[in-house]
Amino acid sequence: MKRKGLIAIILFFLIIAGSLPLLDKDHVWADTGTVEISGSTVNIRSGPGLSYSLTGDLEQGETVSVVSKQGDWLEIRAEGQEGWIASWLTTAAGEEQTAAGQTAVSSVNGLNVRAQADLSAAVLTKMNAGEKAEVLSTTGDWIEISFRNTRGFVSKQYISLGESQATAETQQPDDDAEPAEQKDAISKVSSFEIAVSALNVRSKPDLSSEIQQTVNKGQVFPVVSMQGNWVEIELAEGKNGWAYAFHGQLSDQAAKTVENDANESVTILTDGTNLRTQASTASEVASRANAGDELTVTGKQDEWYQVSTADGQTAFVAEWVVSTEEAIDQEEQAESFDRRKGTLNGITIVLDPGHGGNDGGTVGVRKTEEKELTLKTSEILSQHLSAAGADVVMTRQSDTYVDLRKRVAESHQAGADAFISIHYDATEDSSVSGFTSYYQHDYQKELAESLNAGLDDKLTLHDRGVQHGNYLVLRENKQPAVLVELGFLSNFNEERVLTSNQFREQAALGLYTGIINYFDAQLGE
Repeated sequence: MKRKGLIAIILFFLIIAGSLPLLDKDHVWADTGTVEISGSTVNIRSGPGLSYSLTGDLEQGETVSVVSKQGDWLEIRAEGQEGWIASWLTTAAGEEQTAAGQTAVSSVNGLNVRAQADLSAAVLTKMNAGEKAEVLSTTGDWIEISFRNTRGFVSKQYISLGESQATAETQQPDDDAEPAEQKDAISKVSSFEIAVSALNVRSKPDLSSEIQQTVNKGQVFPVVSMQGNWVEIELAEGKNGWAYAFHGQLSDQAAKTVENDANESVTILTDGTNLRTQASTASEVASRANAGDELTVTGKQDEWYQVSTADGQTAFVAEWVVSTEEAIDQEEQAESFDRRKGTLNGITIVLDPGHGGNDGGTVGVRKTEEKELTLKTSEILSQHLSAAGADVVMTRQSDTYVDLRKRVAESHQAGADAFISIHYDATEDSSVSGFTSYYQHDYQKELAESLNAGLDDKLTLHDRGVQHGNYLVLRENKQPAVLVELGFLSNFNEERVLTSNQFREQAALGLYTGIINYFDAQLGE
């Protein structure tokens, strides 16, 4: 009788143990507990990562139950909502923020204030040496601050802490203000300044949505709203659009209309440059100019400058055969940057999404067009590079045809520290697979090797290595330039992988890692 009872007990425990889910090394179930939302607005995602879709959001101060943890992400349950949130935007419920109430003083100029406690997160604004901000909380090696009504994270190593003073630059709402009013003041921003040479403004906060307009560096627009890492701006009265926050700076300062400098000029790069009667290569040549000639700009039409010639006549010159004062200033300033490892401050990178317009590139077995994949991959990579401080130039930002020589000219005009042409491959043999990194000149080989190593670290595809490639964008390029083929669309199985969002994210991350390592190695020389 006792033996039967013992067997029954053992069977009972075996059944209970068998009903529990198996745990893998990356998925750890939390014991119990709750966390409090510390970010002003925290997105809920369908999975543990920034690439997963949004399913909802939570406001600062809300408390949620933690179901499990995977890496830096928490699986949570709230009232009517389930999903994943970033752990660095939460604090343990009831946890005391010992740093709160102190003042953070920047010890360097140009300190990035980021949207999240991560070096790859969007730069919201910058602090200069001596500027002060209110400390809200601490998260590992990061401090959450409120600076000029913008809430974000700064690295501890560039900050000194002191007691909060009433005379601090960043005055907060009075202590007797309503909590809701304080929250509004913290999250309120008035304007968004474009920080890249050209930026697509889209109809929705999504990279696949329609492009409304392209805006240029230095332009400032009123902010209407924000959603995740996207900011809605007012382009004109009654016309709004969405821009990615990585590519600009948010401010509490009112937007001002930015007008072109009336004395702007361009410098001719080569002898015998054609000045035309209309903004087209098909129009008649009005006259010619030589290298070093400076022409006053009187207007702009698409990719052409309207200029005034020495004899007072009006003509048009293509933007890819001239250099602007701004480009010269940027090149001079780049030499003075005190860059640290892991950053790209002062570095200019030209990204070249292959093909475009009537040149669709290769077509996959499943009818995938190469030109679409190259642009999407380049846009993701551009976000990572801009967040690290690089000045990113895109040879195209939409489905348009760009001549190969013009792409090279953009590399020269920008004084690119790296030119990266992004492609997808094809061949008659459908069994061939893998990624390849091409270079032509010896001064391009080191960059090719670094990019290929970065891809090999992030991708599961076959590594075809670094090879010579007699491509015009490499052959005619005087800058360090590489052409990467990220996989074969002619391989049915590989095409299915290449067309996924996850692959593009990993490919962009691999290229980003290779670029960082390439420039970090130069600091050690």
